[in-house]
Amino acid sequence: MSKLLRWHKILLGFVVSAITFVPPAAHAQQAVLELDPLQTQVSFALGDVLHTVHGTFKLKRSVISFDPGTGKAGGLVVVDGASGESGSHARDRKMNSDVLQSDEFPDITFAPQQVQGQVLGQGEFNVQVLGIFTMHGASHPLTLIVHAHLTGNQLTADTSFNVPYVSWGLKNPSTLFLRVNDSVDIAIHAVGEIRAVGGR
Repeated sequence: MSKLLRWHKILLGFVVSAITFVPPAAHAQQAVLELDPLQTQVSFALGDVLHTVHGTFKLKRSVISFDPGTGKAGGLVVVDGASGESGSHARDRKMNSDVLQSDEFPDITFAPQQVQGQVLGQGEFNVQVLGIFTMHGASHPLTLIVHAHLTGNQLTADTSFNVPYVSWGLKNPSTLFLRVNDSVDIAIHAVGEIRAVGGR
């Protein structure tokens, strides 16, 4: 009987430990991820016949909410469309005025709708984020493949995707002597803090 009682105590200890170390988000109604604009990097690469132009945009703000149980997501990622820098003032002015028309369309946004895959309480994990990407006043469905790492409440995440901007209605900035691609590659390295909100 004493041996059976001892095994019951050991089993109870394992159960209590498992419950204790379940990530807070698993008990929460929602989890909220807020990205740090100063640490988040939004990069682009546009190829032409001679070389590839590299540049960056600045994140304005980003607060994303999601339900760990259902994967349903909300919120908005907002990038400053007028902040594009490629190392050439003339090229950047042309990009802003002729292509992005950032005076009329100042924001480039992504609105997440669904997170597919398991968001782990700690360590590395991969998820797909389905949502709506909007630029130049037009919205397009987009699925991001995200590789993330969570340490405590601090999350880092990386994703990359291609934007076929010409087929989306934007102007190709090619000239008679310089031809550029009809699509641009985007890479995002995001840094932020995740927290639990509410309870079940």
